[in-house]
Amino acid sequence: MPFTVYQAPPGLLSELTGELGSAVTAVRDPLVVADGAPIDCAFAANVWLTPDFIPVESIGDAARKLTAIQRNWSLVPSGHFRRAALIAEKLPRVSAKPLVYGRGLPTAPLGAFTLWEDNVLLASAQTSQPVPEGVYRFEEDRTGPPSRAYLKLWELFTRLGVHPGPGELCLDMGGSPGGWSFVLAALSARVFCIDKAPLAENVDRNPLVSWCPGSAFGLDPRHAGAVDWLFSDVICYPERLFEWLSRWLELGECRRYVLTVKLQGETDFSLLNRFRAVPGSRLLHLSHNKHELTFVRL
Repeated sequence: MPFTVYQAPPGLLSELTGELGSAVTAVRDPLVVADGAPIDCAFAANVWLTPDFIPVESIGDAARKLTAIQRNWSLVPSGHFRRAALIAEKLPRVSAKPLVYGRGLPTAPLGAFTLWEDNVLLASAQTSQPVPEGVYRFEEDRTGPPSRAYLKLWELFTRLGVHPGPGELCLDMGGSPGGWSFVLAALSARVFCIDKAPLAENVDRNPLVSWCPGSAFGLDPRHAGAVDWLFSDVICYPERLFEWLSRWLELGECRRYVLTVKLQGETDFSLLNRFRAVPGSRLLHLSHNKHELTFVRL
């Protein structure tokens, strides 16, 4: 029977197992083995698409069997830690350099493996993400953005290969101090930010950025006119965010949405399924999300 391996982001193992439900057959933090073909799983940092158990006789034999499949492998420790590390040391080195925003992603195949038993590898030559463990690390801009929230958009645009273009109108709801507005203006998009708090000075003086004091939820979609992108990283309950999104979908004229769903308390999967049911949308966990997901409708 086919099976798939999912890797949980740090601290979200229970959410991943809850999302996969009865399909789960084994759990070894951070890995979850589930029956069936791969599914779109919001709480997976990486998905092993072609997993297989590989018997090995020794550390050297394990390394030889992996490199016979392909060159690049990333270890995901889940047990037998010292022996697994010794196997990894015998494999060709995979670059650990941070990504440079705007330069694209690595194109060389990257597999993932763990030492499941003392003499059994669990490995997959194909994974859903082209970076080790599905973690997107960037060379950071430590002078321009006024908050680290900018990394969420860098990661999202890099992963999806889509971003606002020059002249497109973006609403940044609750965007102070301006981490997201900074990224959007750098793409030459027009940015209109609504927040009770002002933007950082360097963002506010950008001629492409306009700020209006007020509540992120106070703008009537019917009064906003045609909008290319709606962004929100505002802190609010997921229920309220979904009600707000539903109102925009019903009454507004917006083409694309990027919203952070801030999870609070026990995860309400029925509510997340309502987000997921929006046509053309998806939920995903970014490396730079914490206890939250990103809703995207393109």
